Amino acid sequence: MTYSTVTSAEPPPHIERVRHVLTRRKLTVSAIEYVTPAMLRITLGGEDLAGFTSLSPDDHVKILLPSTAGEEERRDYTPRHYDAETGSLVIDFAVHDAGPATQWAVNAKIGDELQIGGPRGSAVVSPEVKRWLLIGDETALPAIGRRIEEAGSEHVMTSLVAVAGPEERQLFETKASLNALWAYRSLASANDATPLLDLLKTVTIEPGTFVWIAAEASVTRALRAEVERRGLPQGWLKAAGYWVMGKADAHEKFE
Repeated sequence: MTYSTVTSAEPPPHIERVRHVLTRRKLTVSAIEYVTPAMLRITLGGEDLAGFTSLSPDDHVKILLPSTAGEEERRDYTPRHYDAETGSLVIDFAVHDAGPATQWAVNAKIGDELQIGGPRGSAVVSPEVKRWLLIGDETALPAIGRRIEEAGSEHVMTSLVAVAGPEERQLFETKASLNALWAYRSLASANDATPLLDLLKTVTIEPGTFVWIAAEASVTRALRAEVERRGLPQGWLKAAGYWVMGKADAHEKFE
């Protein structure tokens, strides 16, 4: 069954764009854990974390790595969790990617060093938003998980996530009311929007719901088009192509 969006007369939420001082930090690996068979969690610490700021769950840091060509490799990753009291930063790596950052993570050992930069800024959605629809794939899971876990008891969250199989489902600890839905497809078909579109058709988008989408770029475009077709008011959607099938270190932003 396909549900239509109930349009809302509510004004769009304010999104505050906060700029941060761009800082390069040298950190040390303090813990390594596989959250699922294909999601590796690495905890980093060190004195350089002093002053680190990440105000939004979809912030990005640059992971900085030397390359064989002598140039620095840079890759975007979400700060999955930051604890100022313990001085620890958690970053999740989807290990099916064959890029330099993933290879570093797979080979990492306790005590290894890693340089990061950023976040350059944060886009903070008004705390008055209490309903969220979060849609994405493995690359979006760190941001989706962080958004869910940071939500309060007054929040109503729905997540639609495409992963390779049931073993890649994650559990989130949250005070929010959460409906976590999962779609399965092979990694070779990660640019096929059908599984997430089919899942989206089972969901009613209530008035006052902020929709956040991040996945392979063509998948994001298809999902965004479906949400807009269903009449979501302008200003209630943020969408990004976190990666592009067949292109290294490529992404697309959608305004």
